[in-house]
Amino acid sequence: MDLIEKWKKEEKVPFSGWDFSHLKNRMIEEKLPWNYNLLAKKLIRKSKAVLDMGTGGGEIFSSFAPFPTHVVATEGYKPNHVIARKRLEPLKVKVIKFSNSLTRRMPFKNEEFDLILNRHDAFNSNEIFRILKKNGTFLTQQVEGSNLADLMKIFGVKPKWDNSFEATKRALIKSGFTVKTAKEWKGKIVFKDVGAVTYLLKSVPWVVEGFSVEKNLRHLRMLQDKIDNKKRLEFKQSKFLIKATK
Repeated sequence: MDLIEKWKKEEKVPFSGWDFSHLKNRMIEEKLPWNYNLLAKKLIRKSKAVLDMGTGGGEIFSSFAPFPTHVVATEGYKPNHVIARKRLEPLKVKVIKFSNSLTRRMPFKNEEFDLILNRHDAFNSNEIFRILKKNGTFLTQQVEGSNLADLMKIFGVKPKWDNSFEATKRALIKSGFTVKTAKEWKGKIVFKDVGAVTYLLKSVPWVVEGFSVEKNLRHLRMLQDKIDNKKRLEFKQSKFLIKATK
């Protein structure tokens, strides 16, 4: 099987939830200096009403069980919503299909939750403030807008949104939050082969919009040339963590 056929095969590998196990040992990310999962789990143990925004297939959130009596998760992508329901509803989690855009009002009451978790999902700080109880906590880990900008450049595209660390902090403070923890991180991600990049770009379509092996063959060959010349497929990541209270 030649390289192009291998890339096309990677393009067709199913992707569901937020499960990148297919890329084990082929996509290697530098370790974050914080542990979001541990922080979230500790907060859940102290909470009575919890919301998980953009739960994906519920892979990560399900690992935080057992849960308190009132627990809700949202997911806007239909295939993931189905997976999340199957995984989370047996754990007594209500899963709502909702795209957490920056402009839509969330389908929750004022001060409904004492903990809101958000891992890599868009949010409106005013809405978070509205549905969070007094003294409640908001914990979010975000992918900054410049994430993988060097990989995008190879494909001739630029980051489409400005999800910056400083702007997010300012927005939360403006909405009335007290920021307790704010950490920014820049690290590296390494792909062992071009097929791994192909799988990622097909699975996460907003990195290179409209990506396909056929359409982006020239760019994939550029990446392969790097490997053939003993260079690493290494790119820059940028994420941040914020914990804020009302």
